[in-house]
Amino acid sequence: MKEKGLLIVLSGPSGVGKGTVRKEIFSHPDTAFEYSISMTTRAPREGEVNGVDYFFKSREEFEALIKEEKLLEYAEFVGNYYGTPVDYVRETLEEGKDVFLEIEVQGARQVRKKFPDGLFIFLAPPSLSELKNRIVTRGTETEDVILNRMTVAKEEIEMMNLYDYVVENDEIERACERIKAIVVAEHCRRERVEPRYIKMLEVE
Repeated sequence: MKEKGLLIVLSGPSGVGKGTVRKEIFSHPDTAFEYSISMTTRAPREGEVNGVDYFFKSREEFEALIKEEKLLEYAEFVGNYYGTPVDYVRETLEEGKDVFLEIEVQGARQVRKKFPDGLFIFLAPPSLSELKNRIVTRGTETEDVILNRMTVAKEEIEMMNLYDYVVENDEIERACERIKAIVVAEHCRRERVEPRYIKMLEVE
């Protein structure tokens, strides 16, 4: 009996380092997760590649996909849309492969409703001052946008109760190890493995 893949959702406030942690996890050759690339209408940042970091779409293209119900989740965040293509996720899970999503908090709430058995991990900053420092250090945001992001970040941290686990991103390598350990533990959860053994007993 083939065990269905695990949907791993990594989320957290803007600037907490979700993308950096995800890239570090996937830089290791032993990582067996399939990464579901998100779509966005925001402009690419320096060094970002279409189809690798994100699928960059126009607002019109994105809104057409919403109408066609081709997105697992989507959210509008600081004036831009972000979303996850649904077909890829479902097909990959059915193949028994783990799918890794790195998405915004609003989107994670939508995924929770559609995939309640997913694994939801909240990436938290060591402190609000450190979070602001990370956003400022990017050098890509105006003062108004930074203030807006910090306001939204506080609201998102209050939504931590929607998640199964919280990992503090104090040091990237350590955060990655915690996330991978959580995934291993989740695969050993009794509810996930029990059907396989019940099937085995029926055969006997």
